[in-house]
Amino acid sequence: MSDRLAKLADVIVGYSTAVKPGDAVQIEGNPPTTPLMREVYRAVVRAGGHAACSLVVDEAQETLLNDGSDDQLEWVPLDRRWNVEHGDVWIVLDGPENTRHLSGVDPGRMARWIKGREPYQRRYLERAESGEFRWLLCGYPTQASAQDAAMSIDEFAEVIYGAAFLDEEDPIAAWQAFGKELDGVRDLLETKRELRVVGVDTDLTLGVADRTWIPSKGLRNFPDGEVFTGPVETSVEGTIRFSFPAIIRGRHAEDVVLRFEGGEVVEATARRGEDFLREMIGMDDGARRVGEFAFGLNRAVTEYTGSVLLDEKIGGTVHLALGRSVPGTGGENDSGLHWDIVCDLRQGGEVYADGELIYRDGAFLDGAG
Repeated sequence: MSDRLAKLADVIVGYSTAVKPGDAVQIEGNPPTTPLMREVYRAVVRAGGHAACSLVVDEAQETLLNDGSDDQLEWVPLDRRWNVEHGDVWIVLDGPENTRHLSGVDPGRMARWIKGREPYQRRYLERAESGEFRWLLCGYPTQASAQDAAMSIDEFAEVIYGAAFLDEEDPIAAWQAFGKELDGVRDLLETKRELRVVGVDTDLTLGVADRTWIPSKGLRNFPDGEVFTGPVETSVEGTIRFSFPAIIRGRHAEDVVLRFEGGEVVEATARRGEDFLREMIGMDDGARRVGEFAFGLNRAVTEYTGSVLLDEKIGGTVHLALGRSVPGTGGENDSGLHWDIVCDLRQGGEVYADGELIYRDGAFLDGAG
């Protein structure tokens, strides 16, 4: 384990965030991530960066959401504001002690808390797009996340480390080679104007003309492996049923079905958590529109785990995000929400581009395009 963590830290610092001498680097994580935090700190120091560590205490967040005033819910800590405005690198290690610690929080208060962070989220994405700021969200195996995946912690660790190519002799070279594959998918999709996704209880059309497709090569998420864009905001039409639960901040909505007209959700149902679903998409005007559409392309990730970071990368899936567009895609949707929800296309799913079948059963067809 220690060897793997040291290798993971080297990839995070040397490849994903490319820490340089003099960089101000904020390393943030839950208490279980301390072993990796120590290795990342060591790698940053070796790279010549100025490192600072902070622990995220789940119970403090729960207390704020349950007991805080509206002003307190919307307040962003000063150190976080400084990092977003002046820092060079932000590395977040995702290893919760309890993935359901916010399950009892009132959905309306959670929506207010998420909405209050919209300006600073927009700011760090703008700085990242301009090249001033590098950020990374990295998964870490914990007992809680392993239980969500119905795995032992060793099994879950194998999923994460396999998806991160850590068992390769040279993981960075492996990510560079995978990046070229993702570039090929991007090049194909850049030529298309409209996509139609067909699957179980799903027939959804999205306009993507003049939008930019971005290949995710381990520079923002780790593990990674998707190609995404921001669809034309008024173009989304039809219905999509999501194969996996919609998860955000530890809250769930299961068997979600969304129906769109003119780019906006006009009907939203869920077998479980429907009130929560509707509270989230009612957060603001942009929460009812699609800010991102993506293909999951990491073939090393094959099973649903309950960790969105991993599940949205499953090879053979697509996902869309309700709410905020990602800078650089051409997407213009503005919202405090960015909620990725995954649809599995590996059994009978199809994607058509400008009327041509280009993708079936979770894979792009040879000669598509």
